[in-house]
Amino acid sequence: MADLGDPKAALHHYLQVTRDDLIWKLDGLSEREARLPRTATGNNLLGVLKHCLNVEAGYFGPTFGREFPTPQDLVSTHSFEEDPQADWYAREDETKDGLIELYRRVGVFADQTIEQLPLDAPGRVPWWGPDVQDVTLHRIMIHVTCDLARHAGHADVMREQHDGVIGRRRQDSNIPDDHDWSAYVTKLTKLADRFE
Repeated sequence: MADLGDPKAALHHYLQVTRDDLIWKLDGLSEREARLPRTATGNNLLGVLKHCLNVEAGYFGPTFGREFPTPQDLVSTHSFEEDPQADWYAREDETKDGLIELYRRVGVFADQTIEQLPLDAPGRVPWWGPDVQDVTLHRIMIHVTCDLARHAGHADVMREQHDGVIGRRRQDSNIPDDHDWSAYVTKLTKLADRFE
């Protein structure tokens, strides 16, 4: 276990936990189930993972003067010009297992940046406005972890709606065992119905 008393180790730990959670939400799903839109705006579990891997590759790569070893595997700036949602869904030639494996490679790449640089290492986010482009590794680790955690929350809800799989992590669900969810939902609905 990481030394959570060390700020860099603590940030890195929570980043890794969130990565693992995102991958877990795809566990046991078929290609179709992983790709199927789950919201009115097309959010899908595999798309969330693809977006997150591109986020990490960008923030821990070009921001600190590094290039991902196989940039052709990532969504390019040109792709966004053609389709602003290009990193939110898997193309026909991409697979669930392939994107999970790519996300793990991106994680190794990002970890190298984190391990090689001190928290106060300067970076520059070229796609941010000119007055906020200058950053530190510390800021980027917080920014990326918050971004990934938000999307892990999306994945939690989409997976629960799909097949009822819930919980924070595979090893620690953080959910009461054998809870009567139907009765709980009925209770909350009755409470909400008191308000107009």
